Amino acid sequence: MTTFAECTFCRGPVEEQRIDYDYRRKGHLLIMKNVPAGVCRQCGEKYFKPDVLKKMDQRYHDIVDRHQKPEQVVEVPAVSF
Repeated sequence: MTTFAECTFCRGPVEEQRIDYDYRRKGHLLIMKNVPAGVCRQCGEKYFKPDVLKKMDQRYHDIVDRHQKPEQVVEVPAVSF
């Protein structure tokens, strides 16, 4: 289990969890499932280790730039404000 420092926003305790994360970049949305992250128990802020961020970036490029097939495609409604 990874140890995280306290939350930089609210000073709450941060614990390791597996989460689903909406990875947005350059107008694309990729839903990353089962991502290891530190999550503040008080405010919900998320923290990622450098190797996890690198892996998320790699998966993004695999799908968006290298046209690898994702595990699943979902339809997401969008509206203007």
